[in-house]
Parts: sequence; C-alpha cells; structure tokens
Amino acid sequence: MLSSKTFLNLVRTSRSRMSSTFAPKPAERTAQHAASIWVEFTTLAAETKAVNLGQGFPDSPAPKFVTDLLENLSKQPELTAAHQYTRGYGHPMLVDILAKMYSHFYNVQVDPMNEVLVTVGAYLSLYYAFLGWVNKGDEVLIIEPAYDCYYPQVKFAGGVPVPVVMNLADGATSASQFTIDFEDMEKKINEKTKMLVINNPHNPTGKLFTRQELEKLAEIAKKHNLIVIADEVYEFHVWDKNDMVRFASLPGMYERTISIGSAGKAFSVTGWKLGWAVGPKQLLEPLKAIHQNCVFTCSSPTQMAIAEAFRLDWPKFLNDPKNSYLATGLSGELRGKRDKLAKMLEEGNFRPIIPDAGYFMLADYSHLKEGLKLAPEADPDDFVFSRWLCREKKLAVIPPSAFYSSRAEKDKNSHMVRLCYFKKNETLDAAEVILKKLGEE
Repeated sequence: MLSSKTFLNLVRTSRSRMSSTFAPKPAERTAQHAASIWVEFTTLAAETKAVNLGQGFPDSPAPKFVTDLLENLSKQPELTAAHQYTRGYGHPMLVDILAKMYSHFYNVQVDPMNEVLVTVGAYLSLYYAFLGWVNKGDEVLIIEPAYDCYYPQVKFAGGVPVPVVMNLADGATSASQFTIDFEDMEKKINEKTKMLVINNPHNPTGKLFTRQELEKLAEIAKKHNLIVIADEVYEFHVWDKNDMVRFASLPGMYERTISIGSAGKAFSVTGWKLGWAVGPKQLLEPLKAIHQNCVFTCSSPTQMAIAEAFRLDWPKFLNDPKNSYLATGLSGELRGKRDKLAKMLEEGNFRPIIPDAGYFMLADYSHLKEGLKLAPEADPDDFVFSRWLCREKKLAVIPPSAFYSSRAEKDKNSHMVRLCYFKKNETLDAAEVILKKLGEE
C-alpha cells in the first residue's frame, strides 16, 4: 500500500508532466492530413446504431472453404512454413500461384520470385508504388471521383496529385455513363507528370472501363512515358469474367504497369489484409526496397491459406466456371444483391446508378432535397444528407463528394450517396424497411 508521502509525490509528478512545455512538432508531411471520412461515418454509424451500408466490406460469413484452409493450418503447430517467418517478398506458395494466374491474364510470363510482391493489404502496395517512384514535385494523374487514400499517399511521397474528373450525364442511370475527357487529361500533362492511376473496376462509381477506354489510356501512357498504377482489387467482381480487361494485358503495357490486387476482395476476407503488386522486376525493385525495411514480411498462415484457395479455385475458373467462386460464385451473389438494393432505393425515392461491377452503388437523392429542408452546413450537401440519414433514419451511407479534391467538384457532385450492397440479407432487409418508410413520407 502506498504511503501518503509517496502518493503526493506521484500526484506532483503527474501535474508536472501535465504542465510541461514539451510540445514537439510532427513532420511537415503529416500536418495537412485530417482524419479520413471513414473515421467520422464509422463512428456515427456505431453511435446511432444505424444499419451500415456505408463501409465497403461484407458482414456475412466468409467463404467456408477459405476459412477451413486457415483452420487446418492452425491445427498443425509443427508446420514451420505456416507459423514462422516466411520469405520477405511473399510466401513461395502464394507468389507461385499468383504468377501462374497473372501470366494467363496478362499473356506474359510473370516471374514469381521477381515480379510479385505480397504486402499488408492492397493499401500498402499502393503506398509502396507512390513512395518508390514519386519524387518531390512529380505529378500524378488521378481519375476522379477517386478513392480517398490516393491523394494523401501521393502527398506523403512528395508528389502532386492532379485530378482528371469524369463527366456524368444528367439523369444517368448507369455507372458506364461516367466518362473520361481524354483531351482534358492530356492538357494536364507536362514535363513533371510521371504517373497515372487507374482504378478498375472503379470505386466509388461501380464503373467497369471498356477495352476502348483502357486502350486510349494506354495510348496516353505511351505517348507521355508514364508509369501506370492499375488498382484492380475488384477484378473478380465482374458479372462476366471475360468483361474484365486487365490493364497490363494491353499491348506494351506490362512493362510500364504496377498492378495491384487484393486477397480480401477476391475471397471476401478483408480482415486478412493481404494484397500484392505485380509488375516487371524494374518497377518492383523500389517497392521491395521499402518493404524489406518496413514490415519485412506478411502473415505466413494467411498467405498459405490464400495460396491454397487460389490453387483450388483456379482450375475451376479456367475450365469449370459454374463451380468457381472467383468466376461465378462471388459475382452471382453480388449481382443479386445489386438488383435488390436498386429496387430498395427506387422504393425510397432515390435514383440508383446501376454499377457495372464491384460492390458499391451510387444513388441520386437530389429530388428529395426540397422536401427535407435540411439546415445548410459548411460541408457539401451530401455530407449534410448522409449525417441526417444516419441520425434520423438510422441508415449509414457515404457522401461521394469526399472522393473529389476541389470544392467546386464536391459541390457539383453532392447530389448522390454511395452504398455498399455486399451485405447479408438481414442487413439489406433492415435497410429496406427504412427506405420504404422514407419513400412513404
């Protein structure tokens, strides 16, 4: 038991620390980076106990055949390859099957030991790519709306993000109606432009870029000697596997492309946090240099389980697609949920913009604005509406203006919300009740 004298000394020490003038300044590169949109809306959804269609992850059980593989590894404590450090750049089992798959997709011979890098989620592959190739002042073309990690990651690397905003036709009902103004893109290219980021299938719109669109981007990349970051984490979320045109498969593009993939997205296990970068040795070397001095290696058992999941499904993907999770199982489930959410949104007096792929859908709520008479705020209208929807109606969504960089584009595109439909039926049913009531008001 503490004596009274010791207790008083502890109090004085504590007060002394509280009144200290010690106030170090963080690195300048972090100074302008506020909390992401996910912090606010995840917190708000939890506080209000809202039905959460905002965050992009499935809340249904993970595929059993995948989790069974991990369970099996956990029952073999003697298996050193599963429970101790593995090869830093990726478990041999995983890089081997990934190289086999992407050799098929890209129609090139991918070297598993030199042209595949396994990382802690696709996020880290993206960050390595920017940090490894972008110097201070280099410009990076980013197609907007853009997933919100691109901008801070480019800035952390010392680069300058340059937005290329897609156009959307008035009254649009399909994500395919988001289009790139290629002339505008080329006008923004100068001697400082080093890189182009392509997200396909696209988040948040759900657009799947056509071969013609991708060929035009390839033409621009060649003409201006750009490195391309192909963020293709939703590559298996297409309704027909043959509709997915991987950028590195286009003529001459493998040599200048770093392609990003995700185990979490492929097998619906986002919490496993495994991603990868695939590209020629020359392009991956800087990423590896950072990786070996950052996390060094990734989780061995999850890499082995994902490797085995790919090895089991890959022959089916090629020859028996009806029984392949990646070819038809995942996309079939997603398509049914997409159609269900679209119908629900129409009942709620929203206008859904039907996605071509992925598990996100935008919905136009502009015709609801006048009737709601929401109090104006400093933020764009979709932030105001999304907060109201969460607090008052208990439905959590994401305001897509967060995926634009300029205030003008934020305001111009603040008439929509983004929803994730990859949710269990109970979650979608609960959202349907809310939307029906909203539609009746």
